[in-house]
Amino acid sequence: MKWTHSIGIDEAGRGPLAGPITLAALCFPRNFKMPKITFPIKDSKKMSPIRREEVFKILKDLKKKEKINFSVSHIKHTLVDKYGITKCTRRGIERCLKKLDVSPGRVQILLDGTLYAPKEFKNQKTIIRGDEKVKIIALSSIIAKVTRDKRMFNLSKKFPDYGFEIHKGYGTQMHQKALKKKGPSPIHRLSFLNP
Repeated sequence: MKWTHSIGIDEAGRGPLAGPITLAALCFPRNFKMPKITFPIKDSKKMSPIRREEVFKILKDLKKKEKINFSVSHIKHTLVDKYGITKCTRRGIERCLKKLDVSPGRVQILLDGTLYAPKEFKNQKTIIRGDEKVKIIALSSIIAKVTRDKRMFNLSKKFPDYGFEIHKGYGTQMHQKALKKKGPSPIHRLSFLNP
């Protein structure tokens, strides 16, 4: 049976000291042509927040018009502490694919870095630096990053002493300083903090 759709999968938030790890799966029909964007699409970390938002808005509009589909899964910091990153990314991928409700035999899945889809998805390929080489993976990395950044911005209102709205939970100097002063917040990954 020939595949009818392509799915790109990537994550955001593998390394932060706080907050969730976020997985995104973007699904295009086989012959879908992405509308022209005037700047290069690349790994989300190498794009400005304004450009990421611009692309995300285009993707949201296409989803609304039912031309494409995407799904996102946030895996909580407590689960990262309990099971580790690898198991959590696996769980996030499973959730994303379940939300997309696709038939394993009808899709081709392209994943970034060290990610793998469940075994029943036979037609899958993991590509090192896929977010730099493959457009659908780059776009899924943008979805993951934008939605995770929004989540961290919202969490910063609940825990205003740490600057989550600025560093999104990554271990910046500012974040380390706040940790020394305040100790961990309820959304910190305790397994990531130095004892």
